[in-house]
This record gives sequence, structure tokens and C-alpha cells, in this order.
Amino acid sequence: MREQAAILVKVALTTAILLTAEAVAAPPDPYARPRERMVRDDIAAGGVTDARVLESMRLTPRHEFVPAAQRPLAYFDMSLPIGEAQTISGPFVVAYMTEKLDPKPTDRVLEIGTGSGYQAAVLSPLVGMVYSIEIHQELGERAERTLRQLGYRNVVTKVGDGFAGWPEHAPFDKIIVTCSPENIPRPLVEQLAEGGVMVIPVGERYEQMLVRLTKRDGMLERETLVPSLFVPMTGTAEEARGVQPDGARPHLANGGFEERVGDSDLPVAWYYGRQIEVVVDPTAPEGSRFLRLRNTQPGRPAQIFQGFPIDGRSVRQLGLSLSVRADGVQAGPRVDELPAVAVQFYDEQRARSKRVRLAPSGMAADRWLGSFGWQRVSGSAIVPSWAREGILQIGLMGASGTLDVDSLLLEPEPR
Repeated sequence: MREQAAILVKVALTTAILLTAEAVAAPPDPYARPRERMVRDDIAAGGVTDARVLESMRLTPRHEFVPAAQRPLAYFDMSLPIGEAQTISGPFVVAYMTEKLDPKPTDRVLEIGTGSGYQAAVLSPLVGMVYSIEIHQELGERAERTLRQLGYRNVVTKVGDGFAGWPEHAPFDKIIVTCSPENIPRPLVEQLAEGGVMVIPVGERYEQMLVRLTKRDGMLERETLVPSLFVPMTGTAEEARGVQPDGARPHLANGGFEERVGDSDLPVAWYYGRQIEVVVDPTAPEGSRFLRLRNTQPGRPAQIFQGFPIDGRSVRQLGLSLSVRADGVQAGPRVDELPAVAVQFYDEQRARSKRVRLAPSGMAADRWLGSFGWQRVSGSAIVPSWAREGILQIGLMGASGTLDVDSLLLEPEPR
């Protein structure tokens, strides 16, 4: 008995030493805390509740799917350029689309738009197989290498035009599309299994809607989700696009927030809103509705976006006017956390960008604080000659309090 006890003690000590040595040898994951913060503050707080999806977002190393220069930004809720005029979607969008897809362990999933491979990696532990198509050869090959090196064995990729789907592996229980066609490609409908679900952004280049489609008796039941902004589906889908954006005449849609998505509080043409609501009030500066941004926790985002085409070869300066009202607005903990309106300019390949806060002539930015009634303010920004796309952001930018905005008007000045 003593010999057996001694052996057990020796084994236990040896195991403990090995485990300790392994723990010492393995460097801590420098991204673990930022990833956990992302899941808690950006994804769960944004409304995603599926525990399996949250766990997959918590375990998937997003920093491995972005260029080295972008890694410091990997766990912020923002899209990032990955080359070929493409982007990796923001983490909340990835989690939201994954949750709406309702992934099951036995599902065969088709993904259109592999991009970096991140969405496929998030789906991998949630489903049986993922088949992913990327039209850009360099991106497709890079994503395939990344997925293989990270051990995602149930993800199969290929380079091709996603408009045609992947008929050799059809039918699919689920289809997820991470680029936007003007209309739903018929081959994808045909390759969706009966009872299957497709999540896809559709519409004009800068006025898209994310929809959830369920196939029943060969027909599609459509559920409108949220406004969105994805890169266009290139290839056959883009060649067939009927409405092309005009960068020489940039404008904002639904600047008075009168149009809503169904019966929801979501304003048409505005997307990725955080801590916002459309308020019905007959005293609004324009119409009977305005947008309210409210934040009680300094540092948290309360914001909304809209994209628009802009050609810096034709437009020299961009003016913006709006009505604004504040109630108890206080600056956030960082020096730049002040309410503002900003534009992010991108070049044609989304490889170059510049963010500009529109300098308001009616009221200095650091005075959008405290409380005041409706005021009409305006601002402007010089447009870089290389700009081909703009994304307007309205937000408290980390400040707290309530900010109301209405009647936005974009005024381009030609070169």
C-alpha cells in the first residue's frame, strides 16, 4: 500500500510539474481581454443573446484574420480593410448575422464572400460543414491558408463567383452572404434546401437592407432585419446592377428620419445604430420625427452611420447642416470623447482613408455640451481628391447625456 501510495504521489507531482511547466512556457494571450471586452460591451450589449454564438465570438481570434498593421484595432467594433477593396465586417455584424442564421450542429452552410475567413471561422464550431466562396483569388487563397493553419477542418473554400453558388455541394441548410447584390441571385435560391434559411444584404449600393429568407414550398418568406452597408457582390451580380451610385452628386437619404423600417424604431438608410431611437414629436424641426442618441455610461458608443458615394475629382468641399438639441451632455473620460459629426473618406480600393470631424460654424464642437434647445448648425470638410466613398457618423462619441438631431442636409461644392 505504501509503495502504491508513493507511486500515486510521484505521478501526481510529475503531472503537476508538467502542467506548471506548460503554463509557464505558454505565453499569455495578449488579445484575451480585448476579445472578452468586445463580446461583453459590443456584441452582448448590442443585443446578441445566443450563448453558442457569443462563445464562438469569444474564442475566434479575429486578429489572425486582419493585416498585421490592423491588429491593434482587431477587437474594436469596426470593419477593417483586408485588400482588394474588401473589408472584414465589424464583430457585432458578424455575430448578429450568425445569430439570425440560427446555426445547428448538423447544418451544411454556404458562405458567399469568404473575405478574410473570419465569418467562416465563427461558424465552424457551430455547424457541420462550411463551404465558402471568394471571387478575389488573392483573398481566397490567403483565407484558405489562415483557416488551415488555425485548424478549421470543417471549412472548405474555393475561388469563384458566388452568384452561381456551389451546386456540387447543394442543397444547403443555411446560406450566408457577406456582400450585397441588388437582387437575390436565383442560383442561391435554388441551392437552398426546403426549410432552409438565407441571410443576405440586398438593395442599392448605399441603401441596403439585411433580410432573412426562409424557403417553404419552394417559395421565400422574407423577414426584414436592419439597414446595412456591405461591399457590393462583384462579378455577375455587379454587372447586372441597374442603379449605379453617382459620386459627383453625394446626398443623404432620410435626413429627417421620417422613414422607418416597418414598425420598428430603425430609420431607413441609417445603419449600425447604437443607443438610438426615433422619437415621434410634432414639434420636430422637420416633419414629426427626429433621432435621439442617449448614453448613461461614459465611453460607450451612441451613434449611427450612413454611407454615400463621393468623387473627390468632382467635389471639392462637403457641407453639412443639421438641427441639434442637447440635454445634460457631458464629455467622456478621454479628451476626444465629445459629441460630433464626422465623415470617413475612402479611396476606390478602401486602402486609404481619412476621418474628418466637420467643423461646425454655428457652434464649436466642444460646446455641444450641457443643455440647450434646438439650434441649426452647419459645418464643412475638404474632400480629398482620391475619395470615392464617404461614411457619415453622428454620435456622442463616448460622451454621456442625450443628443437629438434632425433635418440633415448634405451640400457638395464642385471643384
